[in-house]
Amino acid sequence: MDLASAITIIVGTLFVNNFILSRFLGLCSFIGVSKHTGPAVSMGVAVTFVTTMASLISWLIYNSILIPYHLEYLRTISFILVIASFVQFTEIVIQKKVPILYRIFGIYLPLITVNCAVFGVAVLNSDVFFINGRPVEGSFLKSVLQGFCAGIGYTLAMLLMSGIRERLEFAEVPESLKDVPITFVIASLMSLAFLGFSGFKL
Repeated sequence: MDLASAITIIVGTLFVNNFILSRFLGLCSFIGVSKHTGPAVSMGVAVTFVTTMASLISWLIYNSILIPYHLEYLRTISFILVIASFVQFTEIVIQKKVPILYRIFGIYLPLITVNCAVFGVAVLNSDVFFINGRPVEGSFLKSVLQGFCAGIGYTLAMLLMSGIRERLEFAEVPESLKDVPITFVIASLMSLAFLGFSGFKL
């Protein structure tokens, strides 16, 4: 994988096609865990770990098992199994090592299993980095890099949103817009801001 390809994937995944603000995937945890910066960043780190490892394992499964045995139709099931396994592993580690953080995450940590952003990364990798059942040059590294950058892009969006929501606690927000409604308004404005990156020629 050359430097130009790496830069294209990094910039494209972080800004142009940010999984939350451009592709609108993973909005559940984005809205639910972004009230405070600490949990938001921690969730971003957990998602980054899962997207990176899911990209790595799903590429190996797709290239080594599904394509050679013409089982591409099992892609959805196999990718979900990979994601669920790593989420379970991440949940166990956090519960043992940082129980306070585990309680803060609540239901949103297990929801990474069904987080469409994580699944979307695995599916996108198999769609973009495979042509006619064959991996493109540097496909494995590109898939892992895109998975990692997708997680970093998720973390970036979470960090921005949590910072704004923390400041909103000291602002006079109309009663009808408090909490979730104003969060959706902010998310819409952030999405419009990120739309400006779509003009990049990559």
